[in-house]
Amino acid sequence: MGYPHPSHPKETVVLSQYFGDAGARSYEGWTRRGGYEGLRKALGMAPDAIVEEVKASGLRGRGGAGFPTGLKWSFMPKGDGKPHYLVCNADESEPGTFKDREIMRWTPHALIEGCAIGAFAIGAEVCYIYIRGEFTEPWNVMTAAVAEAYANGALGTNVFGSGKRIEVILHRGAGAYICGEETALMNSIEGRRGNPRIKPPFPAVAGLFALPTTINNVETLAAVPQIMVRGSAWYKGLCLGNPKSTGTKLISVCGHVQRPGNYEITMGTPMKELIYDMCGGMLPGRTLKAVIPGGSSVPIMTAEEAESCVTDYEGVVAAGSMLGSGGMIVMDDTTDMVYQIWRLAKFYAHESCAQCTQCREGTSWTTRILGRILEGQGTQEDLDLLLDLSHNMTGTTICVLSDSCATPIVSGIRKFRGEFEAYLSGARAPVLAGV
Repeated sequence: MGYPHPSHPKETVVLSQYFGDAGARSYEGWTRRGGYEGLRKALGMAPDAIVEEVKASGLRGRGGAGFPTGLKWSFMPKGDGKPHYLVCNADESEPGTFKDREIMRWTPHALIEGCAIGAFAIGAEVCYIYIRGEFTEPWNVMTAAVAEAYANGALGTNVFGSGKRIEVILHRGAGAYICGEETALMNSIEGRRGNPRIKPPFPAVAGLFALPTTINNVETLAAVPQIMVRGSAWYKGLCLGNPKSTGTKLISVCGHVQRPGNYEITMGTPMKELIYDMCGGMLPGRTLKAVIPGGSSVPIMTAEEAESCVTDYEGVVAAGSMLGSGGMIVMDDTTDMVYQIWRLAKFYAHESCAQCTQCREGTSWTTRILGRILEGQGTQEDLDLLLDLSHNMTGTTICVLSDSCATPIVSGIRKFRGEFEAYLSGARAPVLAGV
């Protein structure tokens, strides 16, 4: 499978420049395209200077939380005499998100280089890349790239003759959504059940193997070599008016658009421009109804909210949702919102690790109630019950999977209540009858 679409003139192509270019996969091909210049430069700098450069760039975590990367790196204790670890979260299990796999498929050395720079900056000699189990092609490409990096001195006990040791270990997941949560991911690497851990202690204090650990997303780390080569001022300049959201962002657009795929945009690009100009808008004869902008765990936006929103962290929050992972699910006027919310709740109920009562019971009960409504057996009280359950599921568990189930339910009822009531009144025929 090739890259989903050719570069659009309005894209700001940085990380995706070589998507679809098979020649960029090899070590030789990557170095011909300027690869590993960032790592060579970083090895000549003090680790603290690298951290400050990343801080100055404004780079924020691209996995969903949007936490400042340089600030996260600065939390790593100094002079503690302990081994440190860097962990790259390549699980990419958020529904609607398919950007990280493209980085691994087409530019694996960009990720390896970013991991090496990050590891050196935080004083880590070992980096684990945790790759989703279903990612067969990315796994194969990354395995070959890591072997090449070792063979050419970009990894190992004496990286590029610097005397620095940086090892990269690939670890394959087994398909559990919960292992995309950073502490569950660490448990999985350690060979334990993928249950999230209570914080504190935070990973920077006691993470992988109870040692200081930093966890970053694939897209985050892949951006670091570009910052090293081009400078923090260049990266910070990639924004459209909001200095808190800098650089480019890969947005995975799926659903009812004419050209779904990954689009790399400058932070602050109007969402309307992304949907209509880059993605070609809705299919003929259809109109925009709703957008989930950051993967399935963020609030649903109405068409009006999406069309007036700028695509950066603060802009999407101001419009009532979150940018999250950048997994954008677009829905047109043919969409049954109740059915789609039930599908999301069903996913979270299936993927709950069942450690917390509110999540284990709440995801299950909300799914059953939504199913009952879709069967034509719901009552008006069910809407209040769904909202009450969602309230009890939010902010009460070890991780945010429970919140992720509650969020589309609450936003869906508030913004599309008429569709729920149509099922309750019998105005809409049941769609799960007999299932």
